[in-house]
Amino acid sequence: MRSKALRMLACALCLCASTGIAVHAKRTAAANFSKQIARKDRVVQALNRLTFGARPGDAEQVRKIGLKKWIDLQLHPERVPENPVLAEKLKPFDTLAMPSDELVRNYPAPQIVRQMVAGQIPFPTDPDRRMMIQRLVARDEKRQAAGGQAALPPPPGAPSVQPLIDILAPPQIRALRTGTPQERLAMFQSLSPDKQDDVIAALPAGIRQALFAAAPPDVRRKIEMSAGPAQVVARDLMESKVLRAVYSSRQLDEVLADFWFNHFNVFLDKGADRYLITAYDREAIRPHVLGKFRDLLEATAKSPAMLFYLDNWQSVGANVPLPRGPNAQRRGLNENYGRELLELHTLGVDGGYTQKDVTEVARCFTGWSINQPQRGGSFLFTPRLHDRGEKTVLGVKIPAGGGIEDGEKVLDIVAHQPATAHFISGKLAQRFVADDPPPALVERMAQTFLKSDGDIRAVLETMVDSKEFWSEGAFRSKMKSPLEMVVSAVRASNGNVDFATGLVNQVAQLGEPLYRKQEPTGYSNTGNEWMNSAGLMARMNFALQLASNKVPGVMVEKPENSAGIALGSPEFQKK
Repeated sequence: MRSKALRMLACALCLCASTGIAVHAKRTAAANFSKQIARKDRVVQALNRLTFGARPGDAEQVRKIGLKKWIDLQLHPERVPENPVLAEKLKPFDTLAMPSDELVRNYPAPQIVRQMVAGQIPFPTDPDRRMMIQRLVARDEKRQAAGGQAALPPPPGAPSVQPLIDILAPPQIRALRTGTPQERLAMFQSLSPDKQDDVIAALPAGIRQALFAAAPPDVRRKIEMSAGPAQVVARDLMESKVLRAVYSSRQLDEVLADFWFNHFNVFLDKGADRYLITAYDREAIRPHVLGKFRDLLEATAKSPAMLFYLDNWQSVGANVPLPRGPNAQRRGLNENYGRELLELHTLGVDGGYTQKDVTEVARCFTGWSINQPQRGGSFLFTPRLHDRGEKTVLGVKIPAGGGIEDGEKVLDIVAHQPATAHFISGKLAQRFVADDPPPALVERMAQTFLKSDGDIRAVLETMVDSKEFWSEGAFRSKMKSPLEMVVSAVRASNGNVDFATGLVNQVAQLGEPLYRKQEPTGYSNTGNEWMNSAGLMARMNFALQLASNKVPGVMVEKPENSAGIALGSPEFQKK
């Protein structure tokens, strides 16, 4: 019976977003967007669309607060006390608060370590982190020397990497190799801190991973660092995204952070963006998700992460003298950001701009650059690289002789275009209402956008106050993205996430590696990208693993113990 119950739970978790997909085509008629859902379903609709999915008891809590008041609180997240459990879960991730240049120094990539060894960059001041980097250098030296390659010169005082047999007694080694997770951890924690570092450096990858699964956060951190400090930055970013989605009380805020990051997508694995993207998410996206669109637009435009991703940091005006010499790097006008600003960020592909507008916009943003991007530098406007000639963007003349204000003027122009209001409103309606949202709703949202000077909160208020949002055409009409599916499954089963690595990997396996969408489009808001037989089977397999507590780092309640939510109940349904 338990096996059958687990399978039922797995099916419910896996297919909750696709309920009604088979009849979706019949539900998209205009009449279905006029016909209202039953009042008893309105709480389910709100939880499905404005959160990452209901936890047991959420529906009752919303009814107690009152649906209208609950929505208003979610639209004003500063009024919602944050879940203290989330703060505790995020505590080990010190990278989330670091400026980009500190990330480079404290979690250096191999090329930065080489510069540290050469004395070009100082080692971290923190003694533990300095020792960790020195051990990595020593281990790298030994590995390269064994392969006959030129080794890095070891830094002063760097400890050597010893074989495991020189560090531990045979019974201790056996405990690490063949013991239970608890035995491995107990043996490891019995060692002195210095010996723990030596053991981590000497452990084979498989044993290190087994120890990781059983370890508390401080030991896991040491193990993560031993695999390469640069990887920790990306891992913190991805794990924190999942943990926030699972635990945050400010659910709409988290849903919008995901939405806007996709709208202003930056690819994590492009060079310096490995370090720049943490500040981008923290400073450019999250503070503005419910603010004025113009502010969000400028924050992304001036972010080093965006400037590096779309190569605008290397874009220079035609009047700038070309560099000389055999090693000089020839640079010119780069239109990448200008094109994406118009096509993806504001007007949309059919927004009425021309190729001439793209070129003129690119000219306006020449000189918008980064001070030493490989070292985590900040935004920098370089006047000598700027095209000071006259430009015309969407029929508006921008006089000659300008500087940084040329780009800021472009942001003003595009942020207040009716095409931008319609495009942004359409994408929001597509995310929260239906893959093919009703044109009348999009138009009303666009009018609110224009009247409110691009107030995102006001646009969303228009949306949730609409009959279309509460209609049969919207109810259970959308399929979840992999991130939504994984997070909502954990929330629905009242899961406790000890560490989120396993969930991050599951999201990637389902087709949505976090922060790793290479194209500037970001991940889709529609179900087409996720609707295929292989994807559905992968979702089913994940749900079975989750329900059986076989996802590393996650423990869910058994179906018979999940109070407040029943198998197949509306709380399991997203849309």
